[in-house]
Amino acid sequence: MRNGYRQLMPKPRYRPASIRSMRIIVSVTLISMFIIGAYLYRLRLYRNCDSTMTLSDCGLMKDWVPPAKARKLTDNELNARAIIKEVLSAQPSLSNTSKIAFMFLTPGPLPFEKLWEQFFTGHEGLFSIYVHASKRNAVHKSPLFVNSDIHSDKVAWGTISMVNAERRLLANAFQDPDNQHFVLLSDSCIPLHNFDYVYKYLMETNISFVDCFEDPGPHGTGGRYSEHMMPEIEKNDFRKGAQWFSMKRQHVFLILSDYLYYTKFKRYCKPYMDGGNCYADEHYLPTFLHMVDPTGIANWSVTHADWSEAKWHPKAYGAQNVTFELLQNIRSIDMTTHITSDDEKVVTREPCMWNGVKKPCFLFARKFYPEAFKNLTRLASQLYG
Repeated sequence: MRNGYRQLMPKPRYRPASIRSMRIIVSVTLISMFIIGAYLYRLRLYRNCDSTMTLSDCGLMKDWVPPAKARKLTDNELNARAIIKEVLSAQPSLSNTSKIAFMFLTPGPLPFEKLWEQFFTGHEGLFSIYVHASKRNAVHKSPLFVNSDIHSDKVAWGTISMVNAERRLLANAFQDPDNQHFVLLSDSCIPLHNFDYVYKYLMETNISFVDCFEDPGPHGTGGRYSEHMMPEIEKNDFRKGAQWFSMKRQHVFLILSDYLYYTKFKRYCKPYMDGGNCYADEHYLPTFLHMVDPTGIANWSVTHADWSEAKWHPKAYGAQNVTFELLQNIRSIDMTTHITSDDEKVVTREPCMWNGVKKPCFLFARKFYPEAFKNLTRLASQLYG
């Protein structure tokens, strides 16, 4: 019986070992292809997340994709980063004697000194004034500007000498420990608000108002960036912005201490270099501060200039242009606008956020001709009263 039962049972079917191995290899290959395909797909989404996905999804992609291998830093970069980290970790030391340093970069006399005198009067001890006159000494009409001149040097538009003048102003103003905020102004600038408003706007926030945006066109990375700036300054770090800034003391210290990045711009950001025109005063500070403290800058300047005419210089205002309506319109602007210089002319508009609250963007304005002085003086009580 046992033998008969055994004969009735079907014989087990054993597959050759080679067939089993082949199926395992095929399965592993298919799984690997799926994983690699999914990785590449998600990597493509990550690279395009700014334009195709929500910010939260974009963040998930960034968390999921392994970070690129960081390059080895040079000794100079390591030294610079150590200083930067130490300076940014320090807390600002504001007090009742904290001042704003108003720094005027001008070729000669200041046509609106008396207007600025009206702005400053009654607030002595809360401001200091520094004048860099690059062509001829200013003959001051206001007693507040007497003894405000610093040692100056020649300045040529579009060259590193413009940055040198800015650093010279900062170095002089930085010597006064009470100066906690530093404003760079030109001879054609006027104040748009009274002193109390400006003081509160600048002192009660912990950011610097430095214009900064990415322009892929010929007036940005597309025509002004030089590969010689690598490895310290990569192309995707190159930024553009207006020259006129308002800056907290920590950032001033970093700029005065900087040799590495400044030297790169001094050597490789020049007019008519590598077939392009690089102007250091438009790129050095935006790029440097974007690299070292991107969340510490507002990405707009508190000094208004109208570039709507798309010329080499902003729109200028003569006597006939100056009305209270014009100044009030400028004072009420609460959105920043950046336009790329490529053929697409991409327009980016963002609200001016002050301590998380949307506020008007501008405290000062340019570019006003000296002939506008009388009309501006007539309007001063409405502006600063």
